[in-house]
Amino acid sequence: MTFQDKASPILTIENLQVALPEGADRPFAVDDVSLTLRAGEILCIVGESGSGKSMSANAMMGLLPDLVVPSGGKIMFDGMDLLTLSNAERMEVRGKRIAMIFQEPMSALNPLMRVEDQIAEVFEAHGLLTPKERKARAVELLTEVGIPDPAKAATAYPFQLSGGQRQRVVIAMALALEPDVLIADEPTTALDVTTQAQILELIADLQKSHGMAVMFITHDFGVVAEIADRVAVMQFGKIVEQGTADDVLKNPTHDYTRKLLAAIPKLDPNAVFEPIKSKTILEVIALTKTYRSGGGLFGGPERVVHAVQDVNFRLGVGETLGVVGESGSGKSSVGRCLVRLQDPDSGSVLFAGDDMAKLSGENLRAARKSVQMIFQDPFSSLNPRTKVGKIISEGPIAHGVKPSVAYEKARELLELVGLDKSAFDRFPHEFSGGQRQRIGIARALALEPKVIIADEAVSALDVSIQAQVLDLLAELKERLNLSLVFITHDLRVAAKICDRIAVMQKGRVVELGPTQDVFNAPKSDYTRALIEAIPGRAQELEAAS
Repeated sequence: MTFQDKASPILTIENLQVALPEGADRPFAVDDVSLTLRAGEILCIVGESGSGKSMSANAMMGLLPDLVVPSGGKIMFDGMDLLTLSNAERMEVRGKRIAMIFQEPMSALNPLMRVEDQIAEVFEAHGLLTPKERKARAVELLTEVGIPDPAKAATAYPFQLSGGQRQRVVIAMALALEPDVLIADEPTTALDVTTQAQILELIADLQKSHGMAVMFITHDFGVVAEIADRVAVMQFGKIVEQGTADDVLKNPTHDYTRKLLAAIPKLDPNAVFEPIKSKTILEVIALTKTYRSGGGLFGGPERVVHAVQDVNFRLGVGETLGVVGESGSGKSSVGRCLVRLQDPDSGSVLFAGDDMAKLSGENLRAARKSVQMIFQDPFSSLNPRTKVGKIISEGPIAHGVKPSVAYEKARELLELVGLDKSAFDRFPHEFSGGQRQRIGIARALALEPKVIIADEAVSALDVSIQAQVLDLLAELKERLNLSLVFITHDLRVAAKICDRIAVMQKGRVVELGPTQDVFNAPKSDYTRALIEAIPGRAQELEAAS
């Protein structure tokens, strides 16, 4: 579908400016942005965090933060300037004419309400349908968005559904009143590759069947390649490039667009990875972990999840082993068992002759120095009330290092991970997400470990920041002779940094081998399905041929 095929504009943004409060890093969150959205098309707005893409959408919906206000321009929809509507007029448009899918379904859904009641609220807010009709319509919408057993899902609470199912509920709510315009703000960022592919296909199918115009906000050019008709690239609040998807992806004209495209890890079918011939530093034998919940005093069926089932692998000195799989595959449970953040039910984790799975007390504390972890979320993994220098120094001080020595080492580590020594006296909230992840890496290095477990260490980062952190990890691995267990659901990232790959499904390792073999000649149907589901994979293969 090309730009010329599209109908007349359904929504037009003209010279939009959104002012930031005094003291912000720039005067405007959105600066002189002009866009046109046509009926029946998917327009992707692409950019990194802070580019202004979500602020533009929030201005359309009247959802800007209190201190962030539109200061210029128009947003025209059906003869109305959305920026000038009263609250009552905006309520009439919001949901009914223009709807939004939010990035994180758990924060968009009320955890204390059943799914059917949350969907029914959409109709209730606009005075539509009877209570009985609303519940019936909720089941119909859940059926349309492809949720298994929709009648049962309607009576469930959000926590009882998977991440992909929760996102489908949010989509059902957005579609409830059959809007003319659907805004999707990073709706697949937190999802696994196969679930992401399903949601992208669902949005594209619904867009065609409902004839909606879709504004899709993302930082992932793989997603753009899958669904976009047109693309607008934003940087620092401004649009730096826009055009058809083909033009922007294949012939980008702006340096920033080229930089974003170059930062995407590639699955190169011709890449050659040297086999690791070093001795084993960590060996995992028959590792098992089962979670049980429910039952107890109040009865009810016990819920049993076999998170890790008979997992075996070796890690060589200086090797990076990738552990990949979808949410629920057991990969993060393996990582937590390796550092004893949770105790395995059975099996062994052999390090330097000791079985870490069986150590306790002072012996476990001493062994933990050698196996450290980098956590997924750089926001929640750092204490917001503690200065960075103390965060990094706490581990060594707890192990008997003099504070003055630990503090000097922390300053050296900050420089090692690419930050200034002055970061020592600042709080985590003063840093960007990428900088916070560098602080997390410095903390993991403070105890001079031999093995680092990186659990989704770059999944929360923009693509260019992700590339920087991956390069940093590779550099540190070489310089310090580290061994890494790199846990991720992003196969592109795994292909860039890992020497070998272990693919997990339902608690088991279904494939293990050199990265080149796993990606170029996968033996497992599940591995093939994961690779085929990568957004933009078909276009990447076409370009490489």
